[in-house]
Amino acid sequence: MDKLNRALTIAGSDTSGGAGMQADLKTFEELGVYGMTALTCIVTMAPADWAHNVHPIGLDVVEEQLHTILDGIGVNAMKTGMLGSAALVELVANTIDKYKLQNVVIDPVMVCKGSTSVMVPEAAEAIKEMLVKRCDIITPNTVEAAYLTGMAKVETIDEIKEAAKIIYEMGAKNVVIKGGERMEGAYAVDIFYDGKNFKEMALKKLAEAYNHGAGCTYSAAITAGLANGLTMEAAVAQAKEFITAALKHSFVLNQFSGATNHTAYKKYGKE
Repeated sequence: MDKLNRALTIAGSDTSGGAGMQADLKTFEELGVYGMTALTCIVTMAPADWAHNVHPIGLDVVEEQLHTILDGIGVNAMKTGMLGSAALVELVANTIDKYKLQNVVIDPVMVCKGSTSVMVPEAAEAIKEMLVKRCDIITPNTVEAAYLTGMAKVETIDEIKEAAKIIYEMGAKNVVIKGGERMEGAYAVDIFYDGKNFKEMALKKLAEAYNHGAGCTYSAAITAGLANGLTMEAAVAQAKEFITAALKHSFVLNQFSGATNHTAYKKYGKE
């Protein structure tokens, strides 16, 4: 009987299916990992204009979910997604310590796609203070990297490298900063830093791609790789290939949104 390696995501539920725990579980499944969830909130969308509403899950219920998974089953790796309060961030930090969790991936979800403002400042500050130093890798975009470091902006490759160094010095064991569509020029460049070396991963910007859920998918793919025993650098490289395929084969959902294609990596490969 096959035994799959196991991964936990502590994240919100995206009712549209493109991001959050839905993206995480699809990614885990595609990469051969058994996924489990501790839901932090449920996000719904108004069909008339796709405005988002966030419905938090009680802290006691989040704790019960973690108890079920970590005392009842166990995990090989874990990641975070949307953490909507400082109290929730503190619970996650205490959980990492209590269970001595390994392969901890922190996706510091602080800003909405297309925005430059922090959604919940108290939660963002708690992530900065409590989770950066507890992670094996953190995966901010450039706006989140600027917040974490206190830099005025993180836009160029040199600024991304500077931010990665600062975040590493804050305690993160590894850092990958996602350049994404916010970067000027024809390429989106991700920078991976392990405290010694930088690795640049460039992707030509895809004009027609739908990137809803891309950040969640990327961090979930890293988590799955670590759960399966890959080295950090190999897990990040595989995750880059996974999200590149997902973006290349993304598709429209409705007049407001599209989604990354989580089946593309296995179906089409690197191309």
